[in-house]
Amino acid sequence: MPGIVFASRTLLPQMGSEQVLQQVANVATLPGIVEASYAMPDVHLGYGFPIGGVAATDVERGGAVSPGGVGFDISCGVRLLVSWMSEDQLAPALRPLMDVLDETIPRGMGRGGLWPIRDEEELREILRGGSRYAVERGYGVAGDVERCEDHGVVPDADPAGVSEAAIRRGVKQVGSLGSGNHFLEVQVVDAIYDPETAGVFGLELRGVCVMIHSGSRGLGHQICTDHVRVMQTAMARYGIQVPDRQLACVPVESPEGRAYLGAMAAAANYGRANRQLLGEAARDAFEKATGSRELELLYDVSHNLAKLERHPVEGEARLLCVHRKGATRALPPDHPDLPEGFRATGQPVLIPGSMGTASYVMVGVDRGKAFHSTAHGAGRAMSRHAAIRMIGGKALREQLEAAGIAVRPRSNRSLAEEAPFAYKDVDEVVATCERAGLGRRVARLRPIGVVKG
Repeated sequence: MPGIVFASRTLLPQMGSEQVLQQVANVATLPGIVEASYAMPDVHLGYGFPIGGVAATDVERGGAVSPGGVGFDISCGVRLLVSWMSEDQLAPALRPLMDVLDETIPRGMGRGGLWPIRDEEELREILRGGSRYAVERGYGVAGDVERCEDHGVVPDADPAGVSEAAIRRGVKQVGSLGSGNHFLEVQVVDAIYDPETAGVFGLELRGVCVMIHSGSRGLGHQICTDHVRVMQTAMARYGIQVPDRQLACVPVESPEGRAYLGAMAAAANYGRANRQLLGEAARDAFEKATGSRELELLYDVSHNLAKLERHPVEGEARLLCVHRKGATRALPPDHPDLPEGFRATGQPVLIPGSMGTASYVMVGVDRGKAFHSTAHGAGRAMSRHAAIRMIGGKALREQLEAAGIAVRPRSNRSLAEEAPFAYKDVDEVVATCERAGLGRRVARLRPIGVVKG
């Protein structure tokens, strides 16, 4: 199959290296792949698949599933909550709010979580029930589940396929930000491109929002590690050869393929529950700092998953395993998987940027491309080590504070790794998505407070 890269003349040189294009080409050789190996405008080098890669395989014709097409942070995704407050109303309480968030949000490698898990069996309930189980336990409101991809629960999760090592890593991290580019941001709507859709989404100019970016933490990482190892051994039994061992894969319908999908779904439910707890922590912090906890969930969507979906291929609806790694599902209007409130508009698509620039809300469109997928963020243009060589964390924090962004990092070093100049221009990434027919811009969000992993 061909490899297709969605890019502008500005973005194409920022992919980082020829290795990225080679990864796009390698993915195009997966067993059972249909249409093309796609790369989003934020594409950069990843494990096997490029980050920003999309590929679908035909399940009923021997199509393969590859953990490299999902990544190590399974169900890493974004949640956006909308406040009734304006920027001016929040201004007197912004720094106290950021202090509360700084004190209460666990983050970084190995840190604890907000949910005191009783035992491993309770964790397995989370793996089966996702954010729905979290709401049932009192962490959130019923509306949260309706405004979450898959209504908060990925079906067919199988905790039996999750190793004891993964369980041990997951017990203490439910309700925590990861390290790296994970964050909780307080944002302000500073531009609206589609007033009608923005009105349905509850987005108003200068209104306050909270965006949360986190995933399945150590549990998801261990699941990916475990199943890559299994597939690297199993490929020979199925006569599969790949140009890169990081693309280890097996047929979707094989025992190994089904075991991975069951464990991946369990990790996805963990990621949903994790963001649910972080959303509740944001509500608690708003209540302490402002006296109100009114934050309504707009949407929660993952950008590291493989999903079984039906799509037309050569005029026939086929069951496909759609890998989205660093890519976001962008369902069009009237799609049956949408919550009722979004049937007329299409799915809210959440595109986080770098902490000093902006994030976007887009919406899925009719005739969307790449199996209704779009970019997942700005995308790195520079390695973390290169960013540290260019600026120190203390200097960067002073720059961000001078720009009106209250920053609460775990450490100065981790802040420097995530310097805004280390990322592509998110405005260009989103505009390219729109020009390519991957989605439509609804609103632009400017950060005013950042808690970094």
